[in-house]
Amino acid sequence: MQNTPTSQPSRKPAQNRKPVQKRPTYSIEAVDNALQLLQLLRDGGALRLKDAAAELGVAPSTAHRLMAMLVYRGFAVQDENRRYVPGPAMGVGPAGLSWTRLLRDLAQPHMELLSSQLDETVNLMVRVGTKVRFLATVEGSNVLRIGDRQGTVMPADKTSGGKVMLSELEPAMIDQLFRSHNAEIGGDTIPDAEYPAFLRELDSIRGNGFAANFEGTEEGVSALGMALHNRHGHVVGALSVATPATRFRKVFDAGLVAALRETCRQLEIDIAANPAAGAD
Repeated sequence: MQNTPTSQPSRKPAQNRKPVQKRPTYSIEAVDNALQLLQLLRDGGALRLKDAAAELGVAPSTAHRLMAMLVYRGFAVQDENRRYVPGPAMGVGPAGLSWTRLLRDLAQPHMELLSSQLDETVNLMVRVGTKVRFLATVEGSNVLRIGDRQGTVMPADKTSGGKVMLSELEPAMIDQLFRSHNAEIGGDTIPDAEYPAFLRELDSIRGNGFAANFEGTEEGVSALGMALHNRHGHVVGALSVATPATRFRKVFDAGLVAALRETCRQLEIDIAANPAAGAD
């Protein structure tokens, strides 16, 4: 009589088993280190520079350069104790807009033309709730210029493009974004003392058709933004021109508003001709 085991481990058919992920043959160490730091921030919530260096097995100077890039792209910020904690880009999911790549492709030549005309940095952004996400940047060629912001997430109520997009919302929606319980939970509440002035600023922006940001997001950076609309007149994004604060008045007086307005008009023609780029 043949003996058979009373139990044996069940096995999934080979075709149903997922292969074990293997390290790529040609991995890029700096990229891998940056991704590990993102995981550490996500899972631990806070990270000191010396701990980051120890986790990666690199010199503190190397860890500092990596963290500086994560801060630059909005994935990390430093708290009052100089610890690195998750930045706004870590907490903002995908834009949820399937047409953003097409919008970026349509905007690129217009942004390049405007940037060459002004010799300043031009940004394309969309609003995601109380934040704006920078989709593309074309830098000017000045030695002193504003750098690439692509992928960066910033507060909509502080950026020129964000404010001009907010100005076209109904008052009830503004209240929901910045005065509701959800706004309080998300840390987006505008204090009572500042809210009336914010609403007055939105009224002014609505009348002017553009918004300005004078070092509201970064020291030494000023910007002017205008909204982009689809063929139905709905806001789908914004363009902004960013300059060093010391040069903003000169650029403004040289015709910045007219140049940006014409660029937006031309781009809106392309958006209207490609409905998917501004789908509702």
